[in-house]
Amino acid sequence: MVVVQRWRVITAFALVGAATQLVWLTYAPVTTVAAAHFGVSESAIGWLANMFPLLYVVLAIPAGIALDRWFRPSLIAGAVLTAGGAALRLVGDDFAIVLIGQTVVAIAQPLVLNAITGIAGHYLDEQDRPTGIAVGTASTFAGMAAAFVLGAALPADSQLTTLTAIGTIFAAVAAVALTVELLRAGTGPATRTPTSLAALRATVGDSYVRRLCAAVFFPFGTFVALATFGQALLEPSGVSADAASIVLLVNVVAGVVGCAVIPVAVLRRGVELPAVMVGLTASAAACLLVALAPGLATGFLAFVLIGLTLLPALPIVLSMAERHTGAAEGTAAGLIWMTGNLGGLIVAGLTGLLVDRPSLAFTLCAVTTALGVPLAMRLRQPTARDATSSQ
Repeated sequence: MVVVQRWRVITAFALVGAATQLVWLTYAPVTTVAAAHFGVSESAIGWLANMFPLLYVVLAIPAGIALDRWFRPSLIAGAVLTAGGAALRLVGDDFAIVLIGQTVVAIAQPLVLNAITGIAGHYLDEQDRPTGIAVGTASTFAGMAAAFVLGAALPADSQLTTLTAIGTIFAAVAAVALTVELLRAGTGPATRTPTSLAALRATVGDSYVRRLCAAVFFPFGTFVALATFGQALLEPSGVSADAASIVLLVNVVAGVVGCAVIPVAVLRRGVELPAVMVGLTASAAACLLVALAPGLATGFLAFVLIGLTLLPALPIVLSMAERHTGAAEGTAAGLIWMTGNLGGLIVAGLTGLLVDRPSLAFTLCAVTTALGVPLAMRLRQPTARDATSSQ
């Protein structure tokens, strides 16, 4: 397989990864408008997004196992279900239909995101895999950014169908592109032997994989908490909703840039642990800054720093998992994503309880991020026992 064809597969996969996040957050930027349009509460609209991390926690491991056993069919199924669920939302102008469509996409999401390491492992040479994983991870944050931009550009009730249709068309085009490229490329030049059930059990019980999962629990939770409640936490310090939206958008854009650039340089130089620990420390300091001196300038600085330094930890950890687990990378990635989403549910839940006390909420985020530092320090090179357990 020529190099150009390999990267066409990665590019098509990145489009599907972006589509999952674009569809996930379709209604988040227009919650109030969507609630009025469908005649439901804002809390109900929130569940159109909240079900995604909940279902991810449940489906992460089954999706990882499916990808390890049947990579191409499982990934194609994830892409097609994403497009199908997105299209289902257009069948009727009714909240129940939209909820069903979002649920289908939420079920598909683990089949796509768990494949970030697998797509690189199957179709790229070893030296190119960190770049492939970085591109795949960055695409998910790019999809989030696109959702915020589209929500700001199409905020009116009369534009809600157009907003939904754009996400649907993008998801459909991405699904077709990935399906065509995967069928054209075959199983890939770096085809892995399907893992046995014993190997899957060993991956779940691998102490090094568990340490990788622990390392993302609190940082991932901090990002979800800030993305969910950032606007509400900045408002008491005089930051308008429009300004806060820009801050959150820049945060995600900074994350896209950070995920695309930093992991590649870090992994090629073999400085994963120092990079992760520096990122966690810088992000914790950023949260503490806005806790002590809230305002637009400090909020902007803090959220940009968090995007640049905290989010790249995810592709770095995913690359470390791919390198350690080999053929069971889908299961390992599923465990990591599951742990991250669980951290998001817990940290965001605690932050929500403090939404009326922004300084305490930002301090909580600083503490949870800082807790990731000692956990990251445990990610030394795998011991002989770790290596044996992953076989």
